[in-house]
Amino acid sequence: MSASSGRRQRLFALVRKESFQAIRDPSSILIAFVLPLILLFLFGYGVSLDTTRTRIGLVTEELTPLTQDLSASFQASRYFDVAMGRDRRLFEEDLVLGKVRGIVVIPADFTTRYTAGNRPAIQVIVDGSDPNTANFVQNYAQGAVANWEQQRQADVASRSPAIAVEQRFWFNPELTSRNFLVPGSIAIVMTLVGTLLTSLVVAREWERGTMEAMMATPVTAVELLTGKILPYFLLGLTSMTLCVLLAVFLFGVPFRGSVAALYALSAAFLIPALGQGLLISTATKNQFLASQLALISAFLPAFLLSGFLFEINSMPPVIQWITFIVPARYLIPSLQTVFLAGDIWPMFAKAIAIMLAIGAVMFVLAARSTRKRIG
Repeated sequence: MSASSGRRQRLFALVRKESFQAIRDPSSILIAFVLPLILLFLFGYGVSLDTTRTRIGLVTEELTPLTQDLSASFQASRYFDVAMGRDRRLFEEDLVLGKVRGIVVIPADFTTRYTAGNRPAIQVIVDGSDPNTANFVQNYAQGAVANWEQQRQADVASRSPAIAVEQRFWFNPELTSRNFLVPGSIAIVMTLVGTLLTSLVVAREWERGTMEAMMATPVTAVELLTGKILPYFLLGLTSMTLCVLLAVFLFGVPFRGSVAALYALSAAFLIPALGQGLLISTATKNQFLASQLALISAFLPAFLLSGFLFEINSMPPVIQWITFIVPARYLIPSLQTVFLAGDIWPMFAKAIAIMLAIGAVMFVLAARSTRKRIG
């Protein structure tokens, strides 16, 4: 038997053995399929960046046709759930308790100042403990007033025709946060499946001593690591496929790219994810420590430093440099592009190359660490 034939047989036996072990292990099924479903449902239904129907208190200190017309503009807005009142003190306690997110006050001299040609002021009181919602209430209150004033001016016959601004939102016309949160969450799921599952499974073998027994055979470190990786690589792609099907058919996220681009990006991302899991398990040889390191070094960076929820350009410069070694930074915008825009291969090729380079470094470190541990 030739040496190459012997290597192929050993590799096939290792892959077969690891595949059966993954199928029989309940924790592998839990991490690969149950946990992704839970996360996907949380991101699809529980997490939303769409701030709509925010409850506010609208105070009209005088009732005139002008103030009633302006109040109707707020009530007609799809962004506000309006509670009416004549005194701001009616809503102060509600603002403190969080029952309303802001108070809009139309003052008593509004009609007089507006009729006289002076610019009346409208007071907007918001809860600053939630800056995002506070900015939303302030900006859309200004928008509601601007739309109302524009409509009134357009009704004046002597006014020259105004310039109409028509907005167009590409790729996500409804501005639905689910359409980019769900594709991004698939990257988070793949990080967990790739890094956490691999680190736990291999660390378990170090704890039981079976890894040393395997290394005592003619199997090389590269063959052993490859045999460990391939089953979980396929398991990760299977988990990704399930998440994509749910994203498209259950959550209604559009899919405008190609299946080839989706699998090319996912396969490239699994290389550094699995390599990191192997490196963690080899360095720790302990399941508990491996799981903690996987969460700290893989899940948290993918969640916080990838641009999934927080804009990278708004981070401090030092943190921005750290994000360059986070593989999810390259997968998340690529997945969002595949879903919402379509195939942009120059962008994908660069992301794939960087992820494969990070994966190669992880595998080299894991192989060296494995040989060092055995030696």
